[in-house]
Amino acid sequence: MLKILIPSVEVFNERDSTFEETREMSLSLEHSLVSVSKWESKWCVPFLSKNEKTSQQTLDYIRCMTLTQNVNDDVYGLLTASNFEAIKEYIDAPMTATTINQTDQRRSREVITSEIIYYWMVALNIPFECQKWHLNRLLTLINVCSIKQQPPKKLSRSSALRSQAALNAQRRAMMNTGG
Repeated sequence: MLKILIPSVEVFNERDSTFEETREMSLSLEHSLVSVSKWESKWCVPFLSKNEKTSQQTLDYIRCMTLTQNVNDDVYGLLTASNFEAIKEYIDAPMTATTINQTDQRRSREVITSEIIYYWMVALNIPFECQKWHLNRLLTLINVCSIKQQPPKKLSRSSALRSQAALNAQRRAMMNTGG
């Protein structure tokens, strides 16, 4: 979860022609599958696409991420550049120590939506409480589960021979024999 502080600022009230000071506001945000699902249900486009989001879509995603109750919509217009930077860094953070080395770099052309991620969760028996995890952490778990469920890859003949030769050499050295 990310907590951001929106500082108090002086704004002009056009109705009364007066200046008013807004109060400082703290927001709790969560970049999760739940947030993505809410956003996609409103905009009807995949969130996890390479297409650039409009400023309106970006602000609306921040609204979908908000866990703080009873937030006035005007508050989102008071977000500072540093607030946006903190939110971007939070969304981009891996949120896990797990790294996955992809030997097969082919990318699927499948459009990934929240429903596809929910399908993966069901197929891999991942409990639904994980839908509230940071999205990058959930996607890493899905990736790990997929990899662990695959049968081990067979070594090529040359790799198997090299491995066996290295093992034999190690044993000969350990036993002080010539073979």
